[in-house]
Amino acid sequence: MSRLVAIVTDSTAYLPQQAMERHGITAVPLTVVLGNEALEEGTEVSARSVAQALQRRTPVTTSRPSPATFAEAYRAAADAGAEGIVSLHLSAEISGTYDAAVLAAKDAPVPVRVVDTGMVAMALGFCALAAAETAEAGGTLDEAVAAAEKRAEGTSAYFYVDTLDYLRRGGRIGAAQALLGSALAVKPLLQLDGGRIELLEKVRTASKAIARLEELVVERAGTTPVDLAVHHLAAAERADQLASRLRARVPGLRELHVSEVGAVIGAHTGPGLLGAVLSPKG
Repeated sequence: MSRLVAIVTDSTAYLPQQAMERHGITAVPLTVVLGNEALEEGTEVSARSVAQALQRRTPVTTSRPSPATFAEAYRAAADAGAEGIVSLHLSAEISGTYDAAVLAAKDAPVPVRVVDTGMVAMALGFCALAAAETAEAGGTLDEAVAAAEKRAEGTSAYFYVDTLDYLRRGGRIGAAQALLGSALAVKPLLQLDGGRIELLEKVRTASKAIARLEELVVERAGTTPVDLAVHHLAAAERADQLASRLRARVPGLRELHVSEVGAVIGAHTGPGLLGAVLSPKG
């Protein structure tokens, strides 16, 4: 990684650890509160623990990093030789993380460009990778930001959840949308749209919803070079099967990441989540 431009993101990017180490990307952790215990995502609490807590109906909430936590990350990057920092975060429509980063950036020892990507999970992760690759090639702060923003513009994210109840409880989707998703026991398909989680379609069964999710990705991908990510929560077999089918059906596939989401996203989606992120390459 270029020491002149450092890349900071947050723990909801769900980048593979190997990729973070290879590109020198720092992820600032969000917090998950299980009952009365506050735990850092990625180091102190797993998505599986959250899934089990939700199934037991233990109260689960999430909170943004503090500005002080971001300030520490920015100081560390500057101490390591960075002359500028690109700080890329999940949608400000669904978290206060961006706002905390903006506050910390005001007093950072080097210039910090904070970007609301409007994304989450590997939709955010692909933006961080684009910025890091640009920085490694000797790109400026502005060029790294532009690369991340361009990647965000072309990226699509689709999600299947067994129920909208967890998103409704956390205020990430409107009560009216949750009611529509529950009507007649239909299965909801969601998408990221304008930084918000929106109900895309209602499908009668889980199997038909997952088949429709696959079709959406294949249609959107076409034959252009793309990177894909398949996410899940407590649904590893579903995720592996979807990934296998996408490998066979997306001719322009470059990279495919399969991973379980972290505790923060898991807290709002609940067990059974299956997601697909599509990000054009180049």
